[in-house]
Amino acid sequence: MLEEVERWLTRRSWSAADRPLGLLTAARARDPHRSRVSVVLPALNEEATVGAIVTEIRRELMEKVQLVDELVVIDSGSTDATSDEARRAGAHVVHRDAVLPRIPALPGKGEVLWRSLLVTGGDIVCFVDADLKDFSADFVSGIIGPLLTDPSVDFVKAMYDRPLGEAAGQGGRVTELVARPLLNLHWPRLAGFVQPLGGEYAVRRSLLEQLPFPVGYGVELGLLVDALHTAGLDALAQVDVGVRRHRHQDGQALGRMAAAIYRTAQLRLSRGPLVRPELTQFERGPDGFVPRTHAVDTEERPPMREIAEYASRHAA
Repeated sequence: MLEEVERWLTRRSWSAADRPLGLLTAARARDPHRSRVSVVLPALNEEATVGAIVTEIRRELMEKVQLVDELVVIDSGSTDATSDEARRAGAHVVHRDAVLPRIPALPGKGEVLWRSLLVTGGDIVCFVDADLKDFSADFVSGIIGPLLTDPSVDFVKAMYDRPLGEAAGQGGRVTELVARPLLNLHWPRLAGFVQPLGGEYAVRRSLLEQLPFPVGYGVELGLLVDALHTAGLDALAQVDVGVRRHRHQDGQALGRMAAAIYRTAQLRLSRGPLVRPELTQFERGPDGFVPRTHAVDTEERPPMREIAEYASRHAA
């Protein structure tokens, strides 16, 4: 590990307990006009978990203390009761296709995160996956804490243990097999991030609006790499929030995720011709193995500040 990264780990890695709620509310009170917080949950068929997450954030961070100003669930086309559960729990629910309708929506998590900038107003935007189980408000207060208390920090990732079933530390398979090797080999200054692909992170809007958004699974790696080049390592940080439990995907879904992440890295490495953006996987059928070919996400959305509707909204 680079000496620079070792120093960064001691200066920019914290625990959620390092900044209690009283400290955070006091920090907000000192600078209320630059500390508004928007929490965004991208959701696709998460009726089993989204309501409990929304309820926890509202109760602990909007009612008991006032740390979160708006809580938005962006539904990216759910066929279950995700929107109803989120709305019933107290979130503002927006359908992905209703945001920036002049640009047809593409499938993918990154697309939803990109569009969320148009329907939120916080100076700090906090993203939280909607499939988390046993959710704690520490996931939000922990990662917004450094942004509320230290103006030199612009981007904060959550770090946590990721069990796979009953096996401790065996989650995050794509992180260990794809993302971590890529970062260590090509962006070694990011080697200190424990969960580089984690879906829980908080960023100043002033930085987010400058970054392109890969539309699919590559969004977390893309934002992290681009934030490094835009803001510098010392503007990035991570906070330990405990244990993350969520719905795990099967091996083939992980393969598609890995391909999208590799493609995102390859684009940033070369900014030239892409590898073939397809991935063939195999499923056993009644007559043997059947190939299934899937497109790999190849689209990226431009920095939001280049979108006319966003510029006019913020000028108003």
